[in-house]
Amino acid sequence: MSIGKSKTRAVARDGPRDGSREWALADRLHSAAIHLLRRLRIQDLASGIGPAKLSALSVLVFSGRALSLAELADAEQVKNPTMSRLVSDMQREGLVRTQTSKQDARSIQINATPRGRELLLAGKQRRVDSLAKAMADLQAADLEKLESCLEVLKRMIRKI
Repeated sequence: MSIGKSKTRAVARDGPRDGSREWALADRLHSAAIHLLRRLRIQDLASGIGPAKLSALSVLVFSGRALSLAELADAEQVKNPTMSRLVSDMQREGLVRTQTSKQDARSIQINATPRGRELLLAGKQRRVDSLAKAMADLQAADLEKLESCLEVLKRMIRKI
């Protein structure tokens, strides 16, 4: 094990770095968010495509506009060659279409196809259905707490 990895592991195991309530709560929220996303990701298996393609497709669908390869790669935090391979695969699968940019003939613009949009939205529906099912037995007070927490989370997300 490298020194860097052992230091990281020690910090995580030791708990809050600065001992603050905020850090401890952030640590618990981070863990809960990861667990929630992992559980919901099970629903994505029904889409028949991998998580990298689904993520890129999500960026395209919810951006509301065509994106360049560089913009999509940047949004997905990958290098252009990696995104180029994903886009080529998604194009062959009929999930996206590309066209040469009107501003720069060396650049392409990428859009989700109706099939790609439908596939992504169906996946979102499955994840939301799964969450709603998990909430079905909650008491009204717990649902109100969740609603309040969501408003706080939205404000926090804008600061990140």
